[in-house]
Amino acid sequence: MLTGAVFALAGLIFVTSFNTAKGTDIRTDASLLKLSDLIQERSRKNAELDESTAGVRRDVDALARRDNGSTSAEDARLRGLENAAGTEKVAGQALSVTLDDAPPDAVAAPGYPKPQANDLVIHQQDLQAVVNALWLGGAAGIRVMDQRLISTSAVRCVGNTLILQGRVYSPPYKITAVGDKAALHKALDSSSAIQNYLLYVKAYGLGWKVDDEGKTTLPGYAGTVGLHYASPAP
Repeated sequence: MLTGAVFALAGLIFVTSFNTAKGTDIRTDASLLKLSDLIQERSRKNAELDESTAGVRRDVDALARRDNGSTSAEDARLRGLENAAGTEKVAGQALSVTLDDAPPDAVAAPGYPKPQANDLVIHQQDLQAVVNALWLGGAAGIRVMDQRLISTSAVRCVGNTLILQGRVYSPPYKITAVGDKAALHKALDSSSAIQNYLLYVKAYGLGWKVDDEGKTTLPGYAGTVGLHYASPAP
């Protein structure tokens, strides 16, 4: 009886496996590839929606300015708020910072321990250190990759993949800031978090490059500005 039960259970497992596989290889990472494709497709779709939102917002703002009967002083105050919010273009002298993972064949420089996997990739705190230093240096506007940052922007990483405002990016990561270049350089040099990152640049070959970009125009933020998980303070 026990032998019969074992054969019956084995048969049930074989039938279930057959129905699940449908003649395909169930020991494959195709499902993971499909998930990766889905993430990239959603990222592309979000970029298209951002562009569409920006166009509609421009039309609404133009109509509002034409019909609201505001005074010149009120219009000037509104423009100031839009500039502070990051929804308008900002132009001026700029610099960029590019961070990248270490080469696949990276080895430790003499005098440093053998690198672990986490030593060879860009982390969230590395990007945040650069962004925070540039804000501290008086940046009038900051763009990460192709997106303008605003007060509610969250620079987050999953593994070594950047997720910013609904879109996904892989290294190298480029951060561009408009402002007084001398002050921006000083802020980068004074950041203890960046000095720590530069130790890994020296030890394991992580990417670090600072470039003067000359006069640059950063686009205004094009996404939604409503709060989803917080509410304004009274």
